[in-house]
Amino acid sequence: MTPAATPTRRSGWVAAALAGILLLTGCGTAATGDDAPPSDNNPESAPAASPATAAPGDVTLPPAGAGFDYQLGGAYPPPAGATTVVRDRTAPPAAGAYGICYLNAFQTQPGEASTWPSDLLLTDASGQPIVDPGWPDETIVDSRQSDQVAAVVTPWIQGCADAGYRAVEFDNLDTYTRTDGALTRDDNLRLARLLVTAAHGAGLAAAQKNAAEDAPLLRAQAGFDFAVAEECAAYDECAAYTDVYGPHVLAIEYPDTLDAPLSEVCARPDRPASLILRDRKLVTPEASGYRYETCR
Repeated sequence: MTPAATPTRRSGWVAAALAGILLLTGCGTAATGDDAPPSDNNPESAPAASPATAAPGDVTLPPAGAGFDYQLGGAYPPPAGATTVVRDRTAPPAAGAYGICYLNAFQTQPGEASTWPSDLLLTDASGQPIVDPGWPDETIVDSRQSDQVAAVVTPWIQGCADAGYRAVEFDNLDTYTRTDGALTRDDNLRLARLLVTAAHGAGLAAAQKNAAEDAPLLRAQAGFDFAVAEECAAYDECAAYTDVYGPHVLAIEYPDTLDAPLSEVCARPDRPASLILRDRKLVTPEASGYRYETCR
């Protein structure tokens, strides 16, 4: 997603899907991990995801409940108390903070479709690219060709690790819901598993971005370590993440969809331990419309 057009992916059938998936997988156990701040000299171990995709011991989760910032609209010095910072893969990590590297792995960034092999972009029967209806400048990637797509994205993952990031966030895990059946959940799950494996191999923790209804499967079968969730309070989805990842959920709310003052949202017993309010375009502090508030 472009920094100026942050995605909001959700489903109206989260509760029913979540219940069905839990029955099928038997997975409802949250990641715990060590809540102490990470140390480059003494890395923490991430909790095991599943036997086939367990993270190696040198993968470090973001500190549970820590203050954070979501800086996809441009890099700037983190606000006071923000010790975890998410930035786009084209930006350097924030100095002194736990850095999460944003990757739009299941569809193209605006203006970047031409940089992808054309046969990896999903097309309709007439050969026209299938775009995200909400973001028509982003073409959906053909996750049925998971090995080939992973070969494109894996160097980006390694680049995040080489830059000094500690984790990677994979966006648009639910593109299969926007293709009229051309892609399936299994297609995206297979690609997600490859990308998480690549992240763990590079020493990075892997974050599920949105796709609340698929959290149990993404945790159990793809091996995600924690979650980044947009508007889970606004759409009553927070439990879909915290039931799976426990305190390791970073939540971002936006003022145009929040139905209550932030103080009321922060007082809710089911809200994630780390929750912030940001402006929709995620602009930098010197830009008009900048907003950053926390529950602290």
